[in-house]
Amino acid sequence: MSRIAYLCAFAVLPLVLLSACGIPNGQPQKGSEPVAPNQVLDFGTLYAQNCSACHGAEGRGGASIALGNPVYLEIVSENAVHNVVANGIHGTSMPAFAQSAGGLLTDEQINVITVGMFSRWGRKGILDGANPPSYAAKTTGDVARGEITFGTYCASCHGTEGHGRSKGSAISNDSFLALVSDQGLRTIAITGRPDLGAPDWRGNVPGKPMSEQEITDVVAWLASRRVQSPGQPYPASTFAQHHDTEHHHSEHLEK
Repeated sequence: MSRIAYLCAFAVLPLVLLSACGIPNGQPQKGSEPVAPNQVLDFGTLYAQNCSACHGAEGRGGASIALGNPVYLEIVSENAVHNVVANGIHGTSMPAFAQSAGGLLTDEQINVITVGMFSRWGRKGILDGANPPSYAAKTTGDVARGEITFGTYCASCHGTEGHGRSKGSAISNDSFLALVSDQGLRTIAITGRPDLGAPDWRGNVPGKPMSEQEITDVVAWLASRRVQSPGQPYPASTFAQHHDTEHHHSEHLEK
């Protein structure tokens, strides 16, 4: 090494040593500490970790409704969304996320998710002066009228009995009905499923939007088709009778 290069290296060495002294040995640098799960307040992170598996990336829909549907966000209140995120919906696949209800999220994190949905995906004026049915039912539905209404507005896609056609899924399927609440059915009837090509309450019959009562009646008819033992190939009573017969036959063989 030449004398000049040696002197340059020797001159730089103290600067390197001084900079190293500025970071205590073994301690992490500023900003390198991981954030505790209950301190995450970024909407994108919270939504991706807790909501996207069912409601799709960016709220575009998946196994459940598209939370990013601006029609949905126009008819539902922030308070209603907050309550669902916090407490879940009993009897469905929607769990409670609030720590107070057994979940993992703080009240502040639930607020971030709720406010973020409306601020990112809501679109004021999306209804363009339309008068949508109320988010929650105001009257009792009539099953008989609901069957007729279903035939008028829904059967062309979902089949006469709701068993499905090439254009629409089977919405009278017992497993589906066991996983969705009456409010969930109402929400879908009003807002549609844009991710699946299903129109909102205005688009089933051109120029003839569904009325408040018609939606309530359709929900009543669908709800009436729930069964006690969903997913069973035969009623539970038949299974019990079949089991007793086999047990009796087995005892007879052992004697």
